[in-house]
Amino acid sequence: MTTTAPPGAEVKTDPPQARAGGRRAVLRRLRVTPGSGSGSGSGFVFVLPFLLVFGLFMVWPIVQGLWMSFTDSSLALRDTSFVGFDNYTEALGDPDVWSSLGNTLFFTAISSVPLVLVALAMALLVHSGLAGQWAWRLAFFAPYLLPVTVVTIIWTWLYQPDLGMGNQLLAALGMEPVGWLSDESVAMWSVTALTVWWTVGFNFLLYLAALQSLPSTFDEAAALDGAGAWRRLWSITLPQLRRTTALVAMLQILASLKVFDQIYILTKGGPGGSTRPVLEYVYDVGFTGYRLGYASAISYLFFALIVVVSLVQLRLFRQED
Repeated sequence: MTTTAPPGAEVKTDPPQARAGGRRAVLRRLRVTPGSGSGSGSGFVFVLPFLLVFGLFMVWPIVQGLWMSFTDSSLALRDTSFVGFDNYTEALGDPDVWSSLGNTLFFTAISSVPLVLVALAMALLVHSGLAGQWAWRLAFFAPYLLPVTVVTIIWTWLYQPDLGMGNQLLAALGMEPVGWLSDESVAMWSVTALTVWWTVGFNFLLYLAALQSLPSTFDEAAALDGAGAWRRLWSITLPQLRRTTALVAMLQILASLKVFDQIYILTKGGPGGSTRPVLEYVYDVGFTGYRLGYASAISYLFFALIVVVSLVQLRLFRQED
Protein backbone atom coordinates (compact mmCIF):
# COMPACT_ATOMS: atom_id res chain seq x y z
CA MET A 1 0.00 0.00 0.00
CA THR A 2 1.40 3.38 -1.00
CA THR A 3 0.54 6.88 0.19
CA THR A 4 0.45 9.92 -2.02
CA ALA A 5 0.80 13.54 -1.00
CA PRO A 6 -2.19 15.85 -1.49
CA PRO A 7 -2.07 18.12 -4.50
CA GLY A 8 0.11 21.15 -3.96
CA ALA A 9 1.87 19.67 -0.92
CA GLU A 10 5.64 19.74 -0.84
CA VAL A 11 7.31 16.34 -0.78
CA LYS A 12 10.47 16.23 1.35
CA THR A 13 13.22 13.69 0.56
CA ASP A 14 16.40 12.97 2.49
CA PRO A 15 19.62 14.06 0.81
CA PRO A 16 21.97 11.28 -0.46
CA GLN A 17 24.38 11.93 2.43
CA ALA A 18 21.62 11.30 4.96
CA ARG A 19 20.55 8.08 3.28
CA ALA A 20 24.16 6.84 3.17
CA GLY A 21 24.63 7.75 6.81
CA GLY A 22 21.48 5.85 7.72
CA ARG A 23 22.71 2.75 5.92
CA ARG A 24 26.04 2.92 7.71
CA ALA A 25 24.27 3.24 11.05
CA VAL A 26 22.19 0.14 10.32
CA LEU A 27 25.29 -1.79 9.27
CA ARG A 28 27.06 -0.74 12.46
CA ARG A 29 24.14 -2.01 14.53
CA LEU A 30 24.11 -5.32 12.67
CA ARG A 31 27.86 -5.82 12.75
CA VAL A 32 29.00 -8.87 14.74
CA THR A 33 31.84 -8.07 17.08
CA PRO A 34 34.66 -10.56 17.74
CA GLY A 35 33.72 -13.01 20.43
CA SER A 36 29.99 -12.57 19.95
CA GLY A 37 27.60 -14.94 18.22
CA SER A 38 27.36 -18.70 18.05
CA GLY A 39 30.62 -19.10 16.07
CA SER A 40 32.83 -17.85 18.92
CA GLY A 41 35.91 -20.03 19.39
CA SER A 42 35.11 -22.37 16.50
CA GLY A 43 38.36 -21.49 14.73
CA PHE A 44 40.45 -22.56 17.74
CA VAL A 45 38.63 -25.91 17.80
CA PHE A 46 39.74 -26.61 14.22
CA VAL A 47 43.33 -25.56 14.93
CA LEU A 48 43.60 -27.47 18.21
CA PRO A 49 44.42 -30.91 16.69
CA PHE A 50 47.33 -29.43 14.73
CA LEU A 51 48.59 -27.57 17.80
CA LEU A 52 48.50 -30.76 19.85
CA VAL A 53 50.38 -32.78 17.22
CA PHE A 54 52.88 -29.95 16.62
CA GLY A 55 53.53 -29.53 20.32
CA LEU A 56 53.86 -33.27 20.94
CA PHE A 57 56.14 -34.14 18.02
CA MET A 58 57.99 -30.85 17.43
CA VAL A 59 58.06 -28.47 20.40
CA TRP A 60 58.41 -31.07 23.15
CA PRO A 61 61.30 -33.00 21.48
CA ILE A 62 63.14 -29.69 20.91
CA VAL A 63 62.76 -28.68 24.56
CA GLN A 64 63.61 -32.18 25.80
CA GLY A 65 66.68 -32.41 23.56
CA LEU A 66 67.91 -28.99 24.68
CA TRP A 67 67.62 -30.01 28.33
CA MET A 68 69.31 -33.33 27.57
CA SER A 69 72.30 -31.50 26.08
CA PHE A 70 73.06 -30.08 29.54
CA THR A 71 73.03 -33.52 31.19
CA ASP A 72 75.03 -36.73 31.03
CA SER A 73 72.01 -38.67 29.79
CA SER A 74 72.91 -42.11 28.47
CA LEU A 75 71.15 -45.18 27.15
CA ALA A 76 73.37 -47.33 29.35
CA LEU A 77 72.71 -45.51 32.64
CA ARG A 78 69.41 -44.83 34.33
CA ASP A 79 70.60 -41.93 36.53
CA THR A 80 71.07 -38.51 34.91
CA SER A 81 72.85 -35.49 36.35
CA PHE A 82 73.20 -31.89 35.23
CA VAL A 83 76.63 -31.12 33.76
CA GLY A 84 76.09 -27.59 32.44
CA PHE A 85 78.12 -26.68 29.36
CA ASP A 86 80.54 -29.60 29.67
CA ASN A 87 79.06 -31.38 26.63
CA TYR A 88 79.35 -28.24 24.51
CA THR A 89 82.94 -27.66 25.63
CA GLU A 90 83.84 -31.25 24.79
CA ALA A 91 82.14 -31.01 21.40
CA LEU A 92 84.07 -27.86 20.46
CA GLY A 93 87.32 -29.66 21.25
CA ASP A 94 86.42 -32.98 19.63
CA PRO A 95 88.44 -33.55 16.41
CA ASP A 96 85.80 -35.99 15.13
CA VAL A 97 83.19 -33.23 15.30
CA TRP A 98 85.35 -30.92 13.21
CA SER A 99 86.28 -33.61 10.67
CA SER A 100 82.63 -34.62 10.19
CA LEU A 101 81.67 -30.95 9.92
CA GLY A 102 84.36 -30.52 7.25
CA ASN A 103 82.93 -33.49 5.35
CA THR A 104 79.46 -31.96 5.57
CA LEU A 105 80.62 -28.58 4.27
CA PHE A 106 82.62 -30.22 1.48
CA PHE A 107 79.61 -32.25 0.39
CA THR A 108 77.43 -29.12 0.51
CA ALA A 109 79.88 -27.21 -1.68
CA ILE A 110 80.32 -29.88 -4.37
CA SER A 111 76.65 -30.93 -4.49
CA SER A 112 74.75 -27.63 -4.29
CA VAL A 113 76.34 -26.07 -7.39
CA PRO A 114 75.52 -28.92 -9.84
CA LEU A 115 72.09 -29.41 -8.28
CA VAL A 116 71.26 -25.79 -9.17
CA LEU A 117 72.97 -25.58 -12.57
CA VAL A 118 71.89 -29.01 -13.83
CA ALA A 119 68.31 -28.36 -12.76
CA LEU A 120 68.31 -25.04 -14.61
CA ALA A 121 69.73 -26.64 -17.77
CA MET A 122 67.13 -29.41 -17.64
CA ALA A 123 64.29 -26.93 -17.20
CA LEU A 124 65.52 -24.78 -20.10
CA LEU A 125 65.80 -27.89 -22.27
CA VAL A 126 62.22 -28.95 -21.58
CA HIS A 127 60.87 -25.40 -21.84
CA SER A 128 62.47 -24.94 -25.25
CA GLY A 129 59.74 -27.08 -26.82
CA LEU A 130 61.38 -30.44 -27.44
CA ALA A 131 59.23 -33.19 -28.85
CA GLY A 132 57.81 -35.59 -26.28
CA GLN A 133 58.00 -33.21 -23.35
CA TRP A 134 56.05 -35.56 -21.10
CA ALA A 135 58.79 -38.18 -21.50
CA TRP A 136 61.52 -35.67 -20.63
CA ARG A 137 59.64 -34.47 -17.57
CA LEU A 138 59.06 -38.02 -16.40
CA ALA A 139 62.69 -38.98 -16.93
CA PHE A 140 63.99 -35.93 -15.05
CA PHE A 141 61.58 -36.08 -12.12
CA ALA A 142 61.06 -39.85 -11.66
CA PRO A 143 64.30 -40.51 -9.68
CA TYR A 144 63.17 -38.03 -7.03
CA LEU A 145 60.17 -40.27 -6.29
CA LEU A 146 62.34 -43.30 -5.45
CA PRO A 147 63.05 -44.12 -1.79
CA VAL A 148 66.60 -43.70 -0.60
CA THR A 149 67.09 -47.45 -0.08
CA VAL A 150 66.24 -48.21 -3.71
CA VAL A 151 68.55 -45.46 -4.94
CA THR A 152 71.50 -46.65 -2.87
CA ILE A 153 71.01 -50.26 -3.98
CA ILE A 154 71.05 -49.19 -7.64
CA TRP A 155 74.19 -47.12 -7.21
CA THR A 156 75.90 -49.79 -5.13
CA TRP A 157 75.60 -52.08 -8.14
CA LEU A 158 76.93 -49.36 -10.42
CA TYR A 159 79.90 -48.81 -8.10
CA GLN A 160 80.84 -52.52 -7.82
CA PRO A 161 84.61 -52.74 -8.39
CA ASP A 162 84.45 -55.76 -10.72
CA LEU A 163 80.96 -55.97 -12.22
CA GLY A 164 79.80 -52.38 -11.86
CA MET A 165 79.00 -50.34 -14.94
CA GLY A 166 81.35 -47.54 -13.84
CA ASN A 167 84.52 -49.62 -14.00
CA GLN A 168 83.31 -51.48 -17.07
CA LEU A 169 83.05 -48.18 -18.93
CA LEU A 170 86.52 -47.21 -17.75
CA ALA A 171 87.87 -50.57 -18.92
CA ALA A 172 86.26 -50.08 -22.33
CA LEU A 173 88.10 -46.76 -22.57
CA GLY A 174 91.38 -48.38 -21.58
CA MET A 175 91.50 -46.79 -18.13
CA GLU A 176 92.29 -48.26 -14.73
CA PRO A 177 89.39 -49.23 -12.43
CA VAL A 178 88.44 -46.86 -9.63
CA GLY A 179 87.49 -47.69 -6.06
CA TRP A 180 84.31 -45.65 -6.11
CA LEU A 181 83.44 -46.38 -2.49
CA SER A 182 86.80 -47.61 -1.17
CA ASP A 183 89.07 -44.72 -2.20
CA GLU A 184 89.01 -41.82 0.28
CA SER A 185 89.65 -39.27 -2.47
CA VAL A 186 86.76 -40.55 -4.63
CA ALA A 187 84.09 -41.73 -2.19
CA MET A 188 82.55 -38.31 -1.50
CA TRP A 189 82.36 -37.54 -5.21
CA SER A 190 80.57 -40.86 -5.71
CA VAL A 191 78.01 -39.91 -3.08
CA THR A 192 77.59 -36.54 -4.76
CA ALA A 193 76.89 -38.14 -8.15
CA LEU A 194 74.21 -40.30 -6.55
CA THR A 195 72.66 -37.29 -4.81
CA VAL A 196 72.57 -35.17 -7.95
CA TRP A 197 70.89 -37.93 -9.96
CA TRP A 198 68.40 -38.61 -7.18
CA THR A 199 67.31 -35.12 -6.06
CA VAL A 200 67.83 -32.83 -9.05
CA GLY A 201 64.25 -33.46 -10.17
CA PHE A 202 62.81 -31.30 -7.39
CA ASN A 203 64.87 -28.26 -8.40
CA PHE A 204 64.06 -28.97 -12.04
CA LEU A 205 60.35 -28.77 -11.21
CA LEU A 206 60.78 -25.40 -9.46
CA TYR A 207 62.69 -23.95 -12.41
CA LEU A 208 60.21 -25.30 -14.95
CA ALA A 209 57.27 -23.77 -13.07
CA ALA A 210 59.11 -20.43 -12.96
CA LEU A 211 59.88 -20.53 -16.67
CA GLN A 212 56.27 -21.25 -17.57
CA SER A 213 55.11 -18.26 -15.52
CA LEU A 214 57.46 -15.76 -17.20
CA PRO A 215 55.82 -13.27 -19.60
CA SER A 216 56.78 -13.86 -23.22
CA THR A 217 56.52 -10.21 -24.29
CA PHE A 218 60.12 -9.32 -23.44
CA ASP A 219 61.55 -12.33 -25.24
CA GLU A 220 59.40 -11.67 -28.32
CA ALA A 221 60.38 -8.00 -28.41
CA ALA A 222 64.07 -8.89 -28.17
CA ALA A 223 63.67 -11.44 -30.98
CA LEU A 224 62.07 -8.79 -33.17
CA ASP A 225 65.04 -6.51 -32.45
CA GLY A 226 67.39 -9.20 -33.72
CA ALA A 227 68.65 -10.67 -30.41
CA GLY A 228 69.78 -14.28 -30.70
CA ALA A 229 68.82 -17.17 -28.45
CA TRP A 230 71.89 -16.88 -26.20
CA ARG A 231 71.50 -13.12 -25.83
CA ARG A 232 67.84 -13.53 -24.86
CA LEU A 233 68.80 -16.24 -22.38
CA TRP A 234 71.50 -14.17 -20.65
CA SER A 235 69.82 -10.78 -20.80
CA ILE A 236 66.12 -11.62 -20.37
CA THR A 237 65.41 -15.14 -19.10
CA LEU A 238 68.09 -15.59 -16.45
CA PRO A 239 67.57 -12.16 -14.81
CA GLN A 240 63.88 -12.95 -14.46
CA LEU A 241 64.78 -16.23 -12.74
CA ARG A 242 66.89 -14.51 -10.09
CA ARG A 243 64.37 -14.96 -7.29
CA THR A 244 63.79 -18.61 -8.20
CA THR A 245 67.54 -19.23 -8.26
CA ALA A 246 67.86 -17.66 -4.81
CA LEU A 247 65.09 -19.88 -3.49
CA VAL A 248 66.52 -23.04 -5.06
CA ALA A 249 70.02 -22.26 -3.80
CA MET A 250 68.82 -21.63 -0.26
CA LEU A 251 66.73 -24.81 -0.12
CA GLN A 252 69.52 -26.86 -1.64
CA ILE A 253 72.22 -25.65 0.73
CA LEU A 254 70.03 -26.41 3.74
CA ALA A 255 69.19 -29.86 2.35
CA SER A 256 72.85 -30.67 1.66
CA LEU A 257 73.87 -29.62 5.16
CA LYS A 258 71.41 -32.18 6.57
CA VAL A 259 72.70 -35.09 4.48
CA PHE A 260 72.56 -38.45 6.23
CA ASP A 261 70.47 -41.20 4.60
CA GLN A 262 72.35 -41.98 1.39
CA ILE A 263 75.78 -41.72 3.02
CA TYR A 264 74.85 -43.94 5.94
CA ILE A 265 73.40 -46.66 3.69
CA LEU A 266 76.04 -46.41 0.95
CA THR A 267 79.32 -46.00 2.86
CA LYS A 268 78.43 -45.77 6.58
CA GLY A 269 80.86 -42.87 6.75
CA GLY A 270 83.79 -44.74 5.23
CA PRO A 271 86.34 -45.27 4.06
CA GLY A 272 88.29 -44.02 7.05
CA GLY A 273 85.58 -41.54 8.00
CA SER A 274 86.10 -39.57 4.78
CA THR A 275 82.36 -39.38 4.05
CA ARG A 276 80.94 -39.24 7.58
CA PRO A 277 78.73 -36.13 8.00
CA VAL A 278 77.83 -34.46 11.27
CA LEU A 279 74.44 -36.13 11.56
CA GLU A 280 75.97 -39.57 11.21
CA TYR A 281 78.48 -38.74 13.94
CA VAL A 282 75.57 -37.65 16.14
CA TYR A 283 73.88 -40.99 15.43
CA ASP A 284 77.05 -42.95 16.22
CA VAL A 285 77.64 -41.07 19.48
CA GLY A 286 74.04 -41.25 20.64
CA PHE A 287 72.93 -44.73 19.59
CA THR A 288 76.22 -46.61 19.31
CA GLY A 289 78.13 -44.90 22.10
CA TYR A 290 74.94 -44.43 24.17
CA ARG A 291 75.86 -40.80 25.05
CA LEU A 292 72.57 -39.05 24.39
CA GLY A 293 73.52 -35.86 26.24
CA TYR A 294 76.71 -35.39 24.25
CA ALA A 295 74.94 -36.21 20.97
CA SER A 296 72.27 -33.62 21.80
CA ALA A 297 74.92 -30.97 22.39
CA ILE A 298 76.50 -31.67 18.98
CA SER A 299 73.05 -31.52 17.38
CA TYR A 300 72.30 -28.10 18.81
CA LEU A 301 75.67 -26.72 17.80
CA PHE A 302 74.97 -27.89 14.28
CA PHE A 303 71.46 -26.46 14.50
CA ALA A 304 72.96 -23.09 15.44
CA LEU A 305 75.22 -23.29 12.38
CA ILE A 306 72.24 -23.97 10.11
CA VAL A 307 70.37 -21.00 11.59
CA VAL A 308 73.37 -18.73 10.97
CA VAL A 309 73.68 -19.94 7.37
CA SER A 310 69.96 -19.36 6.79
CA LEU A 311 70.10 -15.83 8.20
CA VAL A 312 73.16 -14.97 6.09
CA GLN A 313 71.44 -16.26 2.95
CA LEU A 314 68.27 -14.28 3.66
CA ARG A 315 70.36 -11.17 4.28
CA LEU A 316 72.25 -11.56 1.01
CA PHE A 317 69.10 -12.21 -1.01
CA ARG A 318 67.34 -9.18 0.48
CA GLN A 319 70.30 -6.93 -0.32
CA GLU A 320 70.34 -8.26 -3.88
CA ASP A 321 66.61 -7.58 -4.26
